[in-house]
Parts: sequence; structure tokens; C-alpha cells
Amino acid sequence: MKRFRPRSGFVVQAYRFALDPNAVQERALRSHCGAARAAYNWAVAWVTASWWQRRAEETYGIGEEQLTEWRPWSLPSLRKAFNEAKKTDPRFAPWWEENSKEAYSTGLANAAAAFDNYAKSKNGKRRGKRMGAPRFKVKRKARLACRFTTGTIRVEDGRHVALPRLGTIRTHEPTVKLLARLQAGTARILSATVRHERGRWFASFQVEVKRDLERVARPEAAVGVDLGVKSLAALADSTGEIRAVPNPKHYDGALKLLRRASRTVSRRRGPDRRTGRKPSRRWEKANAARNKIHHRVANLREDALHKLTTALAAEYGTIVIEDLNVAGMLKNRRLARRVADAGFGEIRRLLGCKTRRRHGTRIIMADRWYPSSKTCSGCGAVKAKLPLHVRTYECDVCGLVIDRDDNAGLNLVALAATGTTGTGVAGDRDTSQVSKPRGADRKTRTTRRGHKTTEGRAGGVIPVPRGKEARDRPQAEALMLW
Repeated sequence: MKRFRPRSGFVVQAYRFALDPNAVQERALRSHCGAARAAYNWAVAWVTASWWQRRAEETYGIGEEQLTEWRPWSLPSLRKAFNEAKKTDPRFAPWWEENSKEAYSTGLANAAAAFDNYAKSKNGKRRGKRMGAPRFKVKRKARLACRFTTGTIRVEDGRHVALPRLGTIRTHEPTVKLLARLQAGTARILSATVRHERGRWFASFQVEVKRDLERVARPEAAVGVDLGVKSLAALADSTGEIRAVPNPKHYDGALKLLRRASRTVSRRRGPDRRTGRKPSRRWEKANAARNKIHHRVANLREDALHKLTTALAAEYGTIVIEDLNVAGMLKNRRLARRVADAGFGEIRRLLGCKTRRRHGTRIIMADRWYPSSKTCSGCGAVKAKLPLHVRTYECDVCGLVIDRDDNAGLNLVALAATGTTGTGVAGDRDTSQVSKPRGADRKTRTTRRGHKTTEGRAGGVIPVPRGKEARDRPQAEALMLW
């Protein structure tokens, strides 16, 4: 699918509203999301069937020219094949007309994107963690979601939204902000997505909105944001003012209630997949009560992070924040719960969106290996080691004594004056070196014994495939190795 590019002076923004469907509408919503999942599973099975067939034929010694042809996974190809199969396939024939065509298009589009990501990852053209071949979505684990791009998609009287085949659905909250823009002609709905999360149904509208950049309160000021667990963030601005944002610790506040609710759930007769036993009504009721506590914690955390990032983006002209290895921090069993509760990754994502789209604020990502806590903010001396339990920084050169987080915030805000990320590599303005994937500026791990290596495009060491994994083989042949 082609990525939509907004017109000049317009930005693409999302408006999300909580829905209040009745019993019939909720059944229809679940049917559409289930249809999207069924179409996704059909596409995965249809494409991979040719893979398995070719592998079986190769074991019989059949030549390359006589093997079964590869089945394409582009969205137009999947749509054409699905439209031919849905009328005769017993899995779809009885009920496929009950749902909108957009439900099936959602599943097929997701399958096409999954195969594209897998192929790019297999051929070394996709950054990040290596992806495996697409797998089937299980009914009890799959997220309920469906996207509408055509048909009747509108916001009605400020309290209702209209979606194709679903009709008019009441919302929990007023939609007057979006409705006013639509009536004024400064907004245009591109698509709508319904999703079930945290025990409620939501409708997200992708809207092209005419929006001018809002002027920040202090355009010349810069702030360094040092994220932590003891305090959520230590803010040090260019005027020398330092303040700490307390960590609300929403999950810790709900632990007592969660323990009690989990104990109640464990005493009920729950489901058992091995024997096929279904849960009792009392287990479902207790599990819903426990999930309600989790949903409340997630909502409180989201609200706190939105308020913090909105205040920062609206006040300062330059924001400096660290590029933390959140995935690595979550592997530490002593810190994982605290780090996940703080939401470090979400803070960075929200700041990136709000500074760029709303205010045009400059945001600087300090390098992941920049020693912000070990560097003295007074003289610039760097300590060799600074354990995490040491909360006060004491400089051995100039004798400065300061809080550890405040010292890191001052070092971060100092980077705003230099315009660099702190190391001279991986994104600094005064260097011509190409930044490496995910911002890393050092070699991570060595290859396994017996594997040859070569220099990658970014200068890192990557394994060279052998035999059938050679990069000069066609893309389809490389996919056989899944």
C-alpha cells in the first residue's frame, strides 16, 4: 500500500474516540475483526502452500523448470486470489457476505506487509531484529482490529460516528473537535480503524488536517531530559534551572489490588487447552475484574506521559533526550518492572511526534553511549565507573557534589549548544561517518564459530550466508529457508 503524503500546509493526524456499541453492534464489530483474521490466515496458508509444495517436489528430484510456481504475496494478487476462492471455499462461503469488503482487505493487507517485512529481513534490507515467516493468528490471542478506507466514514452529530456496514455507533466522548474541523473544511477523513483494547472499543480516524505550527513559550531555551526510575525525569534547562518530575508509579500503587484479584482468579476453574476445558462463569468474572485493574493502570500511565510530553513540547525550543536501550534494560530482572512502568520508550515516541508536528521544536537524540551520568557538569571530567546505587555525583577533579540525575540533565542540555549527539559519530553534524542501524556506534557481538564474515555497509560485521543462503540467489529461493 502506498503511503499517503499530505498536501502542503496539511498534516496527517489521528483522532481516537471510545465507542459505546450496543449488543448487536458489538457482535458486528467482532465479526468484522474475525473476518480480517480469517483473511490473514487464508493468505498465509495460500502463499506458504507453494513453498511446501516446491520443497516436497525437490525431494523427488524434480527439476527447477518443472517445480510449482511461486505464489505472489502483493496485495493486488492476494485480493484477486481471495475473490476467486471466497465463493467456493467452505471456510468463507456461508458467511463472507455478512461483513464489509474492508474487513477482508485489512487481513490481506496485513499479510502482504508481513511477507514484505520477512523478505526484506531475510535479504538484509530491514533494520532491527530478524523477522521470521508469517504465522497464523490464533483466535484467543489475536488483536481485534479492522480498517476502513472506503464507504461511509463520517462523524455525525458530535456524539455518533458512521462506519460501513456497521451503521451509526454512539461514542463515549464528544467528537465536536473533529466535527468542527470537518464542517469548516479544514479536515478530511482518510480512513478509520476500529480496535478492541483495554476492555473497550475505539475508533481511530486518520485525518488530513490543516494545521499551523504553534509557537512555543520559550523558543530560545533548551532543556535536557534525563529519564530515571526514582524520578521520572530530571529537567535541566539552559538557564540553569533544575527540577524533577516525580515518578507516579501507577503499577506499584495497584500491586495490592492485583495480588488480591490474581488470588481470586487462581481459585476459580480456569480454561485448560490440553483437555479442552472451558472456564467457569466465576473465573470469567474474576478475570474481568483483574483485567479492569490492569486497564486502569495503563490509562493512568498514558495520561501522565501525554501531559509531560505536551508540556515539554509547548515550552522549550530545543529538547535533548537520551537514546536509551529500553529493550536491553527490560532484560534486567531487577529493573524491568520499574522501567516498563515508567514508559521510557513511549516518552521518546511522543516527544518525537509532538515536537515535529505541532510546534516545530528541535529535538536532539544524545548518543546511546554518551556518558551523561559519569561526566562532571562543572569541569567535564569523566568517571570510569559509577554504580547505579550511587545517587550523588562527586567529582574527583573539581570537587563538585550534585545529584546524579541533575548532573546528567545538565550534561544533556549542554549538547544543545554544540549541536552534536555527544560522541562524534552516529548522527553528529561534524562527521561524515554513516550511522549504523538503531544508532549503535560499536560492534555488538561476534559471529558464531565457522561462519565467515565481511564488512557491512555501515561498517559492522555481518555473517555471510553459504550455499543456498547466498545473497545472489533470487528472492524467492531465499524464502525457501524459512
